[in-house]
Amino acid sequence: MEKQTYIFIGMSGSGKGTQVALLQEYLKRKDPETPIFYYQSGNQFREFIKGDTYAAKIAKEAIDRGERAPDFLAMWLWSDTFVKNLTGNEHIIIDGSPRSLNEAQNLDINMKFFRREQPVVVHLKVSPDWSYQHLKERASKEGRKDDNDEGIRKRIAWFEQDVLPAVNYYRRDRDYDFIELNGERTIEEVHKELIAQLFGE
Repeated sequence: MEKQTYIFIGMSGSGKGTQVALLQEYLKRKDPETPIFYYQSGNQFREFIKGDTYAAKIAKEAIDRGERAPDFLAMWLWSDTFVKNLTGNEHIIIDGSPRSLNEAQNLDINMKFFRREQPVVVHLKVSPDWSYQHLKERASKEGRKDDNDEGIRKRIAWFEQDVLPAVNYYRRDRDYDFIELNGERTIEEVHKELIAQLFGE
């Protein structure tokens, strides 16, 4: 099996993390010899702002104010991680990046440098109302601080303002295979369609 690259994009609450986990399980069964490099931008950023550097302090203050982290930090985090960890012998799954057109264009430079041909972009499409309801449900179960009403509405607004231009960039770029799935279905239904579109099964 050729080395594949998957970029998952979707509004908060669309189920990206769940579908990524199911895809990883599928790939491990289908191609157990090939390692999977999984990059989750939110986890990377949360670890970064725990640090004691000046940049981490400024970034944490911005997050605490409810602001979106600047693109250059997101790009530095994934660039640094890729440079230090990629071997060229793995499948790559990117979850939560890019979050803007600028970041998508820079990630494209990165993908070409690492010779990742024809990455697959998976857009899990859900409505703002769907996103809001799922995040509220998650907040009641997990108690995440950023899942308050204001935080949820800000993330939905950021997606529509900043992330959708990146989605449309991938939709038009023939260097990428673009898959758009209706995320407002059961986990099993979404996963089944994803596998069908990726592997014809």
